[in-house]
Amino acid sequence: MAETNRWAADDVIDADQQAAIPPSIAVPLGIVLTHRSTKTTGQVVAFTEGVRIVLRDRAGRKHQFAPIDGFFEHEGVKVALRSPAAAAPTPTRYTPSGSVVAADSRAKVARASRIWVEGIHDAELIEKIWGDDLREEGVVVEPLHGADELTAAVREFGPGPRRRLGILLDHLVYGSKESRIAAEIASPDVLITGHPYVDIWQAVRPATIGIDAWPTVPPDQSWKPGVVARLGVGEDTGRFWRRILGSVSSVADVETPLINAVERLIDFVTTPGTV
Repeated sequence: MAETNRWAADDVIDADQQAAIPPSIAVPLGIVLTHRSTKTTGQVVAFTEGVRIVLRDRAGRKHQFAPIDGFFEHEGVKVALRSPAAAAPTPTRYTPSGSVVAADSRAKVARASRIWVEGIHDAELIEKIWGDDLREEGVVVEPLHGADELTAAVREFGPGPRRRLGILLDHLVYGSKESRIAAEIASPDVLITGHPYVDIWQAVRPATIGIDAWPTVPPDQSWKPGVVARLGVGEDTGRFWRRILGSVSSVADVETPLINAVERLIDFVTTPGTV
């Protein structure tokens, strides 16, 4: 369809057109404008601020003009035409684990592979930090409620190349009960990692909850009640754990051995052939 060209020399309009500064409007494609001197009304199909504007009328004809301030009307109001503001770049968003949030961050269908942790507190802490990553990968974290029957549980799970199992153990240090349990399991489709802390609480950096250090609890005492008693917080262990968990917002709030252990497990259950 041919365009008619009407430039500044043809734009003879009423003498008061420069008397007042017209309001500026953004001109997206599709907006309807009227060229005041020719009474041409149409949708904007092309616009370059200060250079040209093209209107398409109801008959489909295209009309090209100089986009001079005050020479156009929008909804009966004389206006100055401006390019729409450039869209602000979308800021990069990160998960609490430090991963970049994917454009499509919907949860995936769960994999057959799993990550097991010893207890509900372990599962809650991992969800707080790595939950977005795990949902993106379709990985489910399940609490064992203790590791004493781990060998039988692994056997019942039946790990395989497409059904891998990652296991996170507390206090995985030489000579510990957990290290002896881990030594009983030998499968290329099972990876056991751990941290050196007596309990997952201790993997949270002390400064995160406003203390200088986690108190030392004698081996013959229950660790969590012993910690609460020595800190003098006046809370039961459940309430104190909620306070700990609520203080954690990202990987910066937990110790490096836990970070390394969890990320190795995620890699293992999502990328066959890695350890």
